[in-house]
Amino acid sequence: MRVVSLLPSATEIVYALGLEDQLVGVTFECDEPAAARRDKTVVVGGRDTSGMSPAAIDAYVRDQVAAGHDLYTLDDGALAALAPDLILTQDLCRVCALPAGHVAEALEYLGCTAHVITLDPHSLADVLQTILTVGEYTGTQQQADYLVTGLQQRLAAVRDRVAAYPRPAVAVVEWVDPPFTAGHWVPDLVTAAGGRPVAADPSGRSSETSWDNIAAARPDVVVVAPCGFGLSDAAEQAEAVTRQLPGTPIWAIDANGLVVRPGPRVVDGVEALSGILHPDRAAAIPAGRICRIA
Repeated sequence: MRVVSLLPSATEIVYALGLEDQLVGVTFECDEPAAARRDKTVVVGGRDTSGMSPAAIDAYVRDQVAAGHDLYTLDDGALAALAPDLILTQDLCRVCALPAGHVAEALEYLGCTAHVITLDPHSLADVLQTILTVGEYTGTQQQADYLVTGLQQRLAAVRDRVAAYPRPAVAVVEWVDPPFTAGHWVPDLVTAAGGRPVAADPSGRSSETSWDNIAAARPDVVVVAPCGFGLSDAAEQAEAVTRQLPGTPIWAIDANGLVVRPGPRVVDGVEALSGILHPDRAAAIPAGRICRIA
């Protein structure tokens, strides 16, 4: 089977299932593992926003969407040359990846008969289910079952360690200018880590808000997890949050690696969040995943 992944999270799932030799195409954002982008054909491109401020990125996205322009570009010729059997894509967020409808239109135009699977998790349980779904369509059900069972065992271990302790109120900020609080599966990560998500819509979309609204939710902890960024950028952006929410403990987290990509590493995210909320009960967190700002 020849597989094309149009999602960084799907690429991670493919590798976790041992299917890297069958993966032939990825996006320009598929950077985990590093070999994914280096050794595979990149079939989706987009604007390099490195060096842009969160406000500038937000303005660019809004302008593109308002004008009816795509944020991502599919290389039709490269995709056709790969002759894929299976394409993994999404319809969850137009800002995060190429919508499935665009892919279907391109395949029809090219005369390709690849099977398109749309992965749209809204909860932590859904994230685990996407692993099983990829396993089903790639003939790796046994590997997927084994992987998900291991992830569930790790989640259970966190749950057992923190079950008897109070749950701090936690606001996860997914964007800082303007502020957005995290939705979809992210509130579930907080709950699984032993916290109580506030200023959030579990399983709903990430939503624009105000710093006053976040403050009104009275979070005990604010976690800054800006979509598309690692720890160093999250820490830099979290500095601005300290000025908006003085007196509130502020943490930064490796958003791409632990929170916003719905793949196996969200369980690493639960363990890291547990380290923030229940440091005396959590397992050791590897360096470079979280840091306290205030």
